[in-house]
Amino acid sequence: MTLSPATLSRPRTVGTVGRTDVVTAVAALRGALPGAVHAPGDAAYDALVTPWNLAVTLAPAVVVAPTTGQEVALVVRTAAAYGLSVGVQCTGHGADGAARPDVLVSTRRLDELAVDPAAATARVGAGLTWAPVVQAAAAHGLLPVTGSSTGVGVVGFLTGGGVGPFARTDGLAADRVRALEVVTGDGELRRVTPTQHPDLFRVLRGGKGAAGIVTAVELDLVRRSHFYGGALYLDGAHAAQVVHAWRRWAAGLPEEATTSVALLQLPELPTVPPPLAGRLSVSLRFAWTGTPADGERWLRPMREVATVLLDDVALKPVTALDSIHADPQDPMPGLERGLLLRELTAEAVDALLAVAGPGSGSPQVVVELRHLGGALAREGAHPSAFDHRHAVCSVLTVGIAMDPAVAGHAETVRGALAPWEDGGVWPNFGPAHDDASARRAYTPSTLRALAAAVADHDPDGVLAGGRYLRALPAVP
Repeated sequence: MTLSPATLSRPRTVGTVGRTDVVTAVAALRGALPGAVHAPGDAAYDALVTPWNLAVTLAPAVVVAPTTGQEVALVVRTAAAYGLSVGVQCTGHGADGAARPDVLVSTRRLDELAVDPAAATARVGAGLTWAPVVQAAAAHGLLPVTGSSTGVGVVGFLTGGGVGPFARTDGLAADRVRALEVVTGDGELRRVTPTQHPDLFRVLRGGKGAAGIVTAVELDLVRRSHFYGGALYLDGAHAAQVVHAWRRWAAGLPEEATTSVALLQLPELPTVPPPLAGRLSVSLRFAWTGTPADGERWLRPMREVATVLLDDVALKPVTALDSIHADPQDPMPGLERGLLLRELTAEAVDALLAVAGPGSGSPQVVVELRHLGGALAREGAHPSAFDHRHAVCSVLTVGIAMDPAVAGHAETVRGALAPWEDGGVWPNFGPAHDDASARRAYTPSTLRALAAAVADHDPDGVLAGGRYLRALPAVP
């Protein structure tokens, strides 16, 4: 079946979808993109739909895996013609169960990758995770400003802003974006730069998928081949001593250092080192971009604070950056909750330890504090939709979603830290999906910019990621 101009321009109201619309739309998509369209029951459907975060269930009427930006645009125009909403997914680390699109675009086949060593730039398709990009750049002594796990999708990370393991040195990942190619809700494929569609350039960097489906990005890379870092794993019985010492120590670090500390309660699994399995431990992460000798000198005081169970800090190639946070690589059913602090005092540490430290009964697998500031706190060359740069510390809890105590305990943690909370959250750790979450993730100015871009480029509300903006009360 082919798609006529009349079919693609037929106006419908998105959200008023009947079974006939879905069946006809699927047939139209199969005719236009043979082999790329999968409905429930097809062999490839579950593999493309199931997100990395197994706690989220997605059940679109159809999933489409295009190979080009033009094909993505065709999918959006077809969905709009039949009144269907469209969502997007690469890995599904940040899968949003609230969006519930009729049509899911899987970007996995958008896998182009080109590194320009002379210009220190890369062009990356939306289907790639950071791992192949890091490997390709490292061959030339370069590194993208990536996240703590190279298994995360490039575009999902960047559209949420992107705070990585070298954030105090390299700043926000989204500030390194030179250009994006994006399909907006009106079905147009656009190239977006600071001077071409500057409204979109702002909101795509930090606004997640509200304003468009990004099909490719062009990035500035940093010149780096090695770093000194990794993690010290310390005995959790001394968590109070470690976290208080870390707070004082981190406050004096230069910008060559980025650090975080995490209370870990790791299960007894083959993938967990025996010294850490089935017990409380403290992971002190350290990423140093200066000389190894200076890095070792700065870290030495923390090695002497408590019993070290494992010491993974060393001079490493940039391809080993996953070792800093040691995030899980295999899919899991996780429940994450994030918040930001305007200050981290000794009293705040005590309040956190009371609900998440030894003897607290915390059900969380991870309770993390990240030291911020440095280059991350400085505004980029061009406006973005990433707010809350001036927080001094982030807090993240991660638990197993099926544990009925996890969600309530995450709110207990937030309540304990309320006197020091700044009210914000990073889009990657707290995606906006309603009024309350939107006002935590974005300032009123950013919300107005997001709403304006969605109104201009998705007038019929085709993209599920921007749906919450249409339901917001007036933003002052």
